[in-house]
This record gives sequence, C-alpha cells and structure tokens, in this order.
Amino acid sequence: MPRHTAELLNQLQHADGVLVSVDSVQGSGPREVGAWMAVFPQTLVNTIGGGHLEFQAITQARAWMSRAVSETPLSSSTHEDSAFTARYALGPALGQCCGGVVHLKFERISAADAPALQQRLLANGQPLALFGGGHVGRALVNILSSLPYNVQWVDSRDEIFPAQLPPNVMCENSDPVHAAVADLPSGASVLIMSFSHAEDLDVVAACLKRQRQQGDLKFVGLIGSKTKWATFRHRLEAKGFTANELAFVTCPIGVNGIAGKEPEVIAVAVAAQLLQQR
Repeated sequence: MPRHTAELLNQLQHADGVLVSVDSVQGSGPREVGAWMAVFPQTLVNTIGGGHLEFQAITQARAWMSRAVSETPLSSSTHEDSAFTARYALGPALGQCCGGVVHLKFERISAADAPALQQRLLANGQPLALFGGGHVGRALVNILSSLPYNVQWVDSRDEIFPAQLPPNVMCENSDPVHAAVADLPSGASVLIMSFSHAEDLDVVAACLKRQRQQGDLKFVGLIGSKTKWATFRHRLEAKGFTANELAFVTCPIGVNGIAGKEPEVIAVAVAAQLLQQR
C-alpha cells in the first residue's frame, strides 16, 4: 500500500475518523473517482484535490464526527448511521473554476476497520515487479512508496534489501532471479535493473516467454544504454525471439528530456514513464 494508506492506518490507532472519497464526478472535477482523504480531529491524511471543495468536506466531516452535522446550501446529503453522500456543485456554490458536480462519500472509520480498509485501498494499486536492489532500485522504491503501485522487489541477494521498507513494497529473494517472473500477477509492469547483465538477460527472456504464452504483462523496461540493448537483442534473437516480440521491451528506460545519471534522477524519469503507461 502507498505511504498515505500507512499513515491512515497509523492514525486510526489513535483516533476515529472519517474517510471522504470521490464517489462520482459529472463534468470537470479536481480529482478522479476513488480519490480519498481521511479526516481526524487534529490531522488529515491525503487529499481530494484541495481548494474550497476539500475545505468544505473537512468541515462537514468534523461536524459529523462531533454529531453536529447540519445541511447547508453547498451540499445535499443522504445520511445513514455510518455513511452518507454529499453533492457539491463546484462552480456556483464553491467558486471553483472546475465547474462540475462532485459527489463525496463520508464513512466513519475506526481501528476496527483497519484490516478491511487496508485491503480496499491496496486493491487500487497496480502490480509492479522491480528486479534489482541496487542504487536505482532503492531510489525507485522511495518514489513508488507514495504512488499507486504494489511493488514486488526481487533480487537474488537476500541481504541486499533494507531493513525498513515502504508498506506497499514486498521483498522476494529468488535464486535464480528470473524464476520469479512466472508468479507475477497478471497485468504487472516489470522493471529490470539487477547487478548483473547475465541476470538482466535471463529476466528479459523469462518475461518474453511469459508474454508469448500469456500476453498479460503490461510493460517491460530494462535499464541500460542503446548499446546494451543491441547486445541483448542479438542474444535474444539467437534464443528464437522475433523482432515483434523484442519490440515489447523498452530500453533505455525513462522519459526523454531528463538528463543526469544520478540514481534519484533516473528513478524520477522511470517513475514518470510508468505513470504514462497507466
């Protein structure tokens, strides 16, 4: 689960709150359906877009927490004991230039709801397999901790993983490393950046075999230069992979126009490329 989900679960150990999520959007709105924030008496976790909409939602959530909910011209609501929905017309009522209509769902949450909330919010993450626990891999894990991905971090060296991990990252020691490809969830994106070119080649080949048989990987990206990919391409062709199959692999990885070879710079470029695939 991303970092915001972990913050939510941590806050629930100290106080009850209200989960506010975007239930539907008509026209233009500041956030998409499913976006959420958690409102607690003294703090907030995450955002539904900021501005007057968020301000009014926070006010209404805290009023509800204190059982002092009152309807205002800004919203129309349907209440239940544990949840209600509210309609917000952004343009005329809130002065936001989006101009659409947003329905927000308000749900009371407590520590008892933590397991179900974790599963619910985790389900929104896209599966991502990261092969390689080196400098770029660590930088990527740090960035991905706040993005909607569930990361399976794989390396043949068990001791390579840090002791403290983001909550949306699960580590796996796999030797041989490419054996982990068979168990990846359908729809996974794959990033390959191990310490060894030989391991990289094995993982690429395993991904291509899986794609030939199942066709269910979303993206396969390999760190390296054009020269590295030219060498890999020749070796993979010798293994029987066609030009069309090889075209599925992206190498080098990262969006164009971001210069620099520092691990953090590469990680930002790769994360941006992943978001383009969503």
